[in-house]
Amino acid sequence: MAPTEQAGGQSCRFAFAMITTLFFMWGFVHNLDPILIPHLRKAFSLTVLQSALVDSAVFIAYFVMALPAGLLIGKAGYKNAMLCGLGLFAFGALLFVPAAQTQRYAFFLGALFIIACGLTVLETAANPYITLLGPAEKATQRLNLAQSFNGLAATLAPIVGARVILTGGSSEEQLQAMSASARQAALAAEAASVKAPYICIALVIMAIALVFYFLKLPAAGAGERAQAAPGNGAILRALQRSSIRRAVLAQFFYVGAQVCVFSFFILYAVKSAGITQIQAADYLGWGCGAAFVVGRFAGTWLMRFFAPARLLLAYALASMALSAVAMFAGGLASLGAVIGIAFFMSIMFPTIFSLGIRNAGADTEMGSSLIIMAIVGGAVLPLLFGFISDATQNLQYGYAAPLLCFMVIAWFARAELKEARAAATITSTGSVEACLN
Repeated sequence: MAPTEQAGGQSCRFAFAMITTLFFMWGFVHNLDPILIPHLRKAFSLTVLQSALVDSAVFIAYFVMALPAGLLIGKAGYKNAMLCGLGLFAFGALLFVPAAQTQRYAFFLGALFIIACGLTVLETAANPYITLLGPAEKATQRLNLAQSFNGLAATLAPIVGARVILTGGSSEEQLQAMSASARQAALAAEAASVKAPYICIALVIMAIALVFYFLKLPAAGAGERAQAAPGNGAILRALQRSSIRRAVLAQFFYVGAQVCVFSFFILYAVKSAGITQIQAADYLGWGCGAAFVVGRFAGTWLMRFFAPARLLLAYALASMALSAVAMFAGGLASLGAVIGIAFFMSIMFPTIFSLGIRNAGADTEMGSSLIIMAIVGGAVLPLLFGFISDATQNLQYGYAAPLLCFMVIAWFARAELKEARAAATITSTGSVEACLN
């Protein structure tokens, strides 16, 4: 039975609205990472490469948890999987309290890993669930619309986070002038400043989980498909689909590019434009974040006129050109290039995801898990960015990493276009032959 036959339009719209709150919340916590990176870098005297471990801790969780999340959806259903994800999310946020008290960088990384395990379950469930809540031909537009609220969070999180986490504290010059004991106390206070915001996040997530517990979500036919294909056989069968294989690779590089652009933006802006961290955070929120959310809404509208794969190819080519500008430009031009990248990146995640699982049938849940698993690219590519930056002593040259990523995404989009043309040709030929017969 089709999803639209199982639930009325009104219940689907309400479910869509509630699931969209999850997109906002995981977008908000993800976009606090660019604030955490310079904050923890100062608190623990880290190199660029060491500070990139914040992203590694987060995105390794996607590699570890994506397949178990897919199996959980098959066994327990979408709603129970989302409740499990919300529980892990809240627990990880609360772990920031003992992490700050122990003043150990590894403990912060552990808390971020637990949060990300929860986000993995949420994303593995919410992304395909959104695509199933309505007509299949509009699945890409629906997912882009829901992901637009993720982009809204990308605007708000840096602005709010900077004023809660980055304000106050001591400058590098002040820290150097302090005695060893005074410096240790100042850095301890820096580390402790993250407790309050993450406690607030945990409370909000627990409230959302309570609402979801009593909420009746429309069925989307997930259980039958997921249970029909458990275990390693499901993975192999899903990977036999060329669209899923390509989407896994493209998503690996896309998430790597997004994390490089957003997570290092404050460090990049301070270096290339000579502005303060607070000013850089405002550019990240009002500039990159706003460009990202406007790009999402604009992309959703443009897909009414252009095939998603064609739009994705154009956006990938634009992002490649702007990455090259970001490597060599200075001042406001460098910031403009990165803000432009944020605009053109906006549609990439949901478009790659929906194209990958399009017409996947029984392989939808496992394909979704594999594509979410590919988010581990966010753990790998920032290390390349950090390595290039440290090796060249120039943070801007790290943009060679996103440039490579956008080349892969352009390849994916072109391959999807070719496959769509081939399928259209076969369909057209079959129709002509049927008429002749």
